Amino acid sequence: MNGPLIVQSDRTLLLEVDHADAEACRADIAPFAELERSPEHVHTYRLSSLGLWNASAAGHDAEQVVDALLRWSRYTVPQALLVDVAEVMGRYGRLRLEIDPVHGLVLRTTDLAVLTEVLRAKPVVPLVGARIDDHTVVVPRGERGRLKQALLKAGWPAEDLAGYVDGAAHPIVLLEGQGFDLRPYQHQAVDAFFAGGSGAIVLPCGAGKTLVGLAAMARAGARTLILVTNTVAARQWRAELLARTSLTEAEIGEYSGERKEIRPVTLATYQILTTRRREIYTHLELFSAEDWGLVIYDEVHLLPAPVFRMTAEIQSRRRLGLTATLVREDGREGDVFSLIGPKRYDAPWRDIEAQGWIAPAVCTEVRVTLTDEERMSYALAEAEERYRVGATAYSKLAVVEALSRAAVADGQPTLVIGQYIDQVEALAERLGAPLITGKTPTRERERLYQAFRDGEEMLLVVSKVANFSIDLPEASVAIQVSGAFGSRQEEAQRLGRILRPKRDGRQAHFYAVVARDTNDQEFAARRQRFLAEQGYAYQIVDAEAVLDPN
Repeated sequence: MNGPLIVQSDRTLLLEVDHADAEACRADIAPFAELERSPEHVHTYRLSSLGLWNASAAGHDAEQVVDALLRWSRYTVPQALLVDVAEVMGRYGRLRLEIDPVHGLVLRTTDLAVLTEVLRAKPVVPLVGARIDDHTVVVPRGERGRLKQALLKAGWPAEDLAGYVDGAAHPIVLLEGQGFDLRPYQHQAVDAFFAGGSGAIVLPCGAGKTLVGLAAMARAGARTLILVTNTVAARQWRAELLARTSLTEAEIGEYSGERKEIRPVTLATYQILTTRRREIYTHLELFSAEDWGLVIYDEVHLLPAPVFRMTAEIQSRRRLGLTATLVREDGREGDVFSLIGPKRYDAPWRDIEAQGWIAPAVCTEVRVTLTDEERMSYALAEAEERYRVGATAYSKLAVVEALSRAAVADGQPTLVIGQYIDQVEALAERLGAPLITGKTPTRERERLYQAFRDGEEMLLVVSKVANFSIDLPEASVAIQVSGAFGSRQEEAQRLGRILRPKRDGRQAHFYAVVARDTNDQEFAARRQRFLAEQGYAYQIVDAEAVLDPN
């Protein structure tokens, strides 16, 4: 036995990357094992319950998982782990949501003891109705989503076989062959989504998640509600819909802080949906305003809690989540699984890069030594303020200036990204560059983004508003001066801003400017975890090498 995999009893899998069979092994374990770390030589995967249930939902059974582990393992696989895998995966599907011709929505079991157990759980009791027989209980239609949440938390995820309504028909034609064609993995993602009915598609930033959404809309041929992160993202979706489908301006509505249009295809922002008046979410009625056949959640990893709650009530509608990472800093990945649906398709970043669909990227952490005065300010700061003090140190500005000026001089469109408004304002003034923050009017944002795309502006300074859903394919350098503590999803999104393939074939460059000997350095390491899992390695350089390259 000389396989590339070491299977350990704590549910971790160690994959030797340089082994001749490493790629074949990785392809076999990817459907059920979650990549945790991927440094140079040995990658670490974990068998989590949620990952195994995702595999079950995608049609993989315990026998396939066990066979893969036995086939590739270098050493004898711990027998207890194999039993554990079989038992965890065996939990999925013992409870099923179905439509009964007489009673409507029901929860049915193949295991009387399991149903008895969950019906005694306090969170489940108010979500079910009368017992029909030993193996079946009525479920009020409006509780379909909340019941799935409760059962997942109880450790007995339900298989949802209750189906979906088609919604009001609205023909949509995808204009393939007219300047673009779907890539093979985009076709596979759409097929996987409709095979399962609802769920999440995970693709790298820049890999064309929007096109997957458009293709799903064309396949559904129904009225569609598209939820996006902000108004600029809504306008970008509108542009894509008009350019790549048969839809006209009159068929597309925008429901945001600026407009309240409901049309056959409606774009709504998460922000407007979570606006409250006297503790009431006045706009959540948008979910029931039309007979939607499809609801698309862009950047589903950012889904706010109120939208989760409304999603729980529309389980009869097809739901498509689009994201580059299902990592949620609030730990609510289980809610995405139960309310949006299981992960239906996932493509590793490096695989898409190897196929030439996203640009190769070099990641560099530039460590800045603070002045004695800055170090003392950091030391004296209160614990809750210490990160901000280190992250916004004045010493960082000269480094950002040197990096950005060198990139622009080399003809590389560059983004400077920061978390704190006063910091990005100071940088914009120092660099003489346009600044985009949450206060920048939508029209001005769009004008500046377009000027950047057209090459009229080579340098933009942006706050966290540029983290998500911003289409700037020309950007080839991103310089991060501060971030949201240890947010892995933010780091991935910021790198994603520069991953569109470059016309001249250049590599993308991502710089993280970090204050040495502060918790800024610690949080930077946390932020990098997700990208490390995807195979990106950060090289570390001293700021002096940037300030004095000779």
